[in-house]
Amino acid sequence: MKATTRVQLSVLMFLEFFIWGAWYTTIGVYMTKHNMASLSHWAFTVNPIAAIIAPFFIGLIADRYFATQKVLGTLHLLGALFMLLTPSASGNPLVFILLLLAYNLCYMPTMGLANTVCFSRMTDQEKQFPLIRVFGTIGWIVAGLIISFVLVKFAGTGLKAEETAMPLYMTATASLLLGLYSFTLPNTPPAGAGKRVSARSIIGVDAFKQLGSPSFYIFLAASFLICIPLAAYYNFTQIFLDGAHYKNIAATQTLGQVSETGFMILMPLLFARLGVKWMLAAGMLAWVLRYALFALGAPELVDWMILTGIALHGVCYDFFFVTGQIYVDTKSSPEIRGQAQGLIVFVTYGVGMLIGAQIAGAVYDSFLKDAKALTLQQWQNFWWIPAIFALVVLVLFVAFFHQKKTEQLTAKTPAAELV
Repeated sequence: MKATTRVQLSVLMFLEFFIWGAWYTTIGVYMTKHNMASLSHWAFTVNPIAAIIAPFFIGLIADRYFATQKVLGTLHLLGALFMLLTPSASGNPLVFILLLLAYNLCYMPTMGLANTVCFSRMTDQEKQFPLIRVFGTIGWIVAGLIISFVLVKFAGTGLKAEETAMPLYMTATASLLLGLYSFTLPNTPPAGAGKRVSARSIIGVDAFKQLGSPSFYIFLAASFLICIPLAAYYNFTQIFLDGAHYKNIAATQTLGQVSETGFMILMPLLFARLGVKWMLAAGMLAWVLRYALFALGAPELVDWMILTGIALHGVCYDFFFVTGQIYVDTKSSPEIRGQAQGLIVFVTYGVGMLIGAQIAGAVYDSFLKDAKALTLQQWQNFWWIPAIFALVVLVLFVAFFHQKKTEQLTAKTPAAELV
């Protein structure tokens, strides 16, 4: 890969995740401040709804009719407009949530599209992708630091930046920049041009003919199930930290991305030593430990437990999601690369997070009732629920994921994938 291409793709990943981190880690606090506390899980429901629809954008448009980078740019420009309008509807919860839905319908397809642009230029995914994807993590960190240490200066006396609309406006600005920048990315023509279009192929069902194997189906099921407790982390960690009186909520949550950066750099070495199965299992174990630490640290506000739980997000994300993206790409041909990445978005950030957001929201509301916030003891009881759920998923995955060496692999599948 040329050095200039590596820089282009690194900037793409930086902006892609800067945008997501700018609003996703603050929206719950913002909605709570604007009398939408019991509705905060809907912000994390419209996101997976958009992820479910995302494969249709990827499979129908990017894979067949238009260059991927052009679709990427157009969606980010539209997203900038919707996010710019969102704060103006804070007094009308329904319109507010619908605008968030419109924004996410633009943003979620870009995750698979960004991966497609990157993978199309790589010759060694498991070595090259982590070193480019790490800039996405850095982007998320920078967004959190700007919110907590720069925007806070303009928030007003006694206000946290997360309680204001400034993070949303920052998201819109970054979306505009990435939209324009996307048109300068390497040309990625539609690999599936001229092929018959069907709903089965768009959501990745037809890709099973190439990807399908017992181990792949177990991986797909585990990906879906582990995203159910993940929704509780994204939705309620920021509210938990606010209730625990942490001042710099967005910056505190970036500890997870700092950890993610370190593990992303180590991934090529760890991938070669552990293989797919134990990389994925380690990621799920980190999920269990994270929620357990939150539960144990909540009653007395034990800082080291809470902060360690946040820092474990690096292992959770890298070892499961990034490994999963590489695993799927190594089993995919160029013709279905977009479909395959869209399928993972559909199963994880789509169906899994949708069900998870609704379950987490229902559990939170059952604790909240008519109160304005949970007590620390209630937070402990709340966090034990996703901890136990993640543990069950881990045990089932380790027991049933057995990739046979006799399975036929694509030419680009690394030996480390065999477990």
